[in-house]
Amino acid sequence: MDLGLRDRTAIVCGASSGMGLATAEALADEGAHVAMFARRRDVLEREAERIGALSVRGDLTDPRDLERLVERTLEAFGGIDILVNNGGGPPRGPALDLDPAAVEAAVELLLLSAIRLTNLCRPHLERSGRGRVINIESSSVREPVDNLVLSNAVRPGVIGWAKTLARELGPRGVTVNTIAPGRIDTARIAEVYPEGPTEQDLAKIPLRRLGTPREIGDVVCFLASDQAAYVTGTVVPVDGGLTRSLL
Repeated sequence: MDLGLRDRTAIVCGASSGMGLATAEALADEGAHVAMFARRRDVLEREAERIGALSVRGDLTDPRDLERLVERTLEAFGGIDILVNNGGGPPRGPALDLDPAAVEAAVELLLLSAIRLTNLCRPHLERSGRGRVINIESSSVREPVDNLVLSNAVRPGVIGWAKTLARELGPRGVTVNTIAPGRIDTARIAEVYPEGPTEQDLAKIPLRRLGTPREIGDVVCFLASDQAAYVTGTVVPVDGGLTRSLL
């Protein structure tokens, strides 16, 4: 299906592997210009060359790197139409004896990075006339996940910010949406199932399988398209039916 994304420009964060890489691939397959942002230079450059994208190495928590990402993207493509906020998850762990420094680091990684980069991109998204902000978060924004207290605590804050932003940017023609992935077959989920998920693990998912990173990328492409122009302020679960939340 042609989603009409040819020649639009997208920034994809956390793009060297997993859901970020699959999102960059999906957008490139739709004909978009893609700027890929991640920390690992060798992997990032190799993958960007493979799919014909721009590679910009940097750290989400470094404001100077975010400024350079926007500058390099504008130099290469002249504008920004789509921003995909995505990054690695914070360390796993329980709520008991939670280290305040770890909370601050998680806020910097998950929330402040998205706010900073979106603010940098906002004038260009507004100028686009079809600007899209898409956040890739976690099913933890709908239901807390055991032993993931940092994600449970901070990612819902991203949703509160995104829904507020959607109301404020709507009159300016920019949509803001969030994807809530469930158990997706990435290196992160391999930490949970080092020997692979058992049938009992998969039985908790109505579709009885892990999701693929590309299934996240395809939903990103839809939300970036004109077909989704009336969708904003939403949280879209892509979890095989795992979460039971009504909203």
